[in-house]
Amino acid sequence: MLQLPCIAFNLDNAVSISGQFVRSLFRLDSMKDVREEITAKRKELALTQKEFAAALGMGPNGDRTVRRWETGETSPSATELTFIRSLGYQAPFAQGDREDAPFTYIDLFAGIGGIRLPFQELGGKCVFSCEWDKYAQKTYRMNYGDQPAGDIHDVRSDDIPKFNVLLAGFPCQPFSLAGVSKKKSMGRATGFEDKTQGTLFFEVARIIRDKKPDAFLLENVKNLTSHDRGKTFRIIMQTLKDELGYDVHYKVLDSKNWTCQHRERIYIVGFKKKTNFDWDQLELGGGGHTVGEILEDAPDDRYVLSDKLWAYLRAYKEKHQAAGNGFGYSTVGPNDTTRTLSARYHKDGSEILVSRGEGKNPRKLTPRECARLQGFPDQFIIPVSDTQAYHQFGNSVTVPAVRAVAKLMMGAYFDGLRSSE
Repeated sequence: MLQLPCIAFNLDNAVSISGQFVRSLFRLDSMKDVREEITAKRKELALTQKEFAAALGMGPNGDRTVRRWETGETSPSATELTFIRSLGYQAPFAQGDREDAPFTYIDLFAGIGGIRLPFQELGGKCVFSCEWDKYAQKTYRMNYGDQPAGDIHDVRSDDIPKFNVLLAGFPCQPFSLAGVSKKKSMGRATGFEDKTQGTLFFEVARIIRDKKPDAFLLENVKNLTSHDRGKTFRIIMQTLKDELGYDVHYKVLDSKNWTCQHRERIYIVGFKKKTNFDWDQLELGGGGHTVGEILEDAPDDRYVLSDKLWAYLRAYKEKHQAAGNGFGYSTVGPNDTTRTLSARYHKDGSEILVSRGEGKNPRKLTPRECARLQGFPDQFIIPVSDTQAYHQFGNSVTVPAVRAVAKLMMGAYFDGLRSSE
């Protein structure tokens, strides 16, 4: 006969055991609720587990942690859960209602909102945004709380609310040096002859014509002025000035005035009425910025170049140096400035490699360092893969440069309003 161990029974033991059992059941039920809540939140934000982990600022294997949360193997801390619950409801740069905003604006070819941010800081209210890339839409939504419309060709002017200022960083590819070379080698047309992107400027012109905003800011690559022996830029200026009747000002600015990056871009400012706008009044950042300002304290080792890639980049540079060309990688230290960050940075990072000392392979910038290089604050959420993040920041504007232009532009705009009263 099986002999069971004898357990002395008393009321205190019974209550203790019962309490532990209830608490255990409660924990299981609570973990199930948390598990379901995390899964629901991720799906609500339309993020993969990897993207969700990136949005939470987790490491390279963060998606594994998210997976364990969703299967109930582990649970997030109270702090992590609080932040998770805030996602989608408390976007770090959500503008709020702003019923008494001094001006309204729309954000076309919005990317990740680099042009929007300075105008929002000046008190403006964004009433419409448009961006076709689904990954950029995710980043935009997570940071501003707004879901941009998709393809601008599908946007009717009547669907856009009334606004004061139009912002547009229309796509660079048809007018950039890299894009022209690549498409010519493929026998494809460039600029306005390009059927997929070349006509996007005219979509901007269409909206300006139909909505007649008080002012606009357009941004593009420096090469816009010389593309097709200047024909492209002449057509743009003729459209804005002669056909649409705006007072137009343009200038090429270098981001190194505000950050540690050499990045030249053209800014085109237009007003429906004559103003006192003067580029000579632009507040330059003073320069002197260095790479040390943007570096993370302990970047992950995955950003270090492999022996194979490092050997390839060195051989490639030596080959072109022997031929008298300047092509090849660039390494920087804490006291240096960088070349231009490009949308192809994810491929090998060759234009900006961070030195790790003699005899060590250099590393790529981390996505957060790229964000800092472009002047985005550290509160800016990066909810996408490294590949997409590099692409987004490489395509973005430099926020402090836009901030300086925005202050000058809106100052002239409001001075014009006061003088007409």
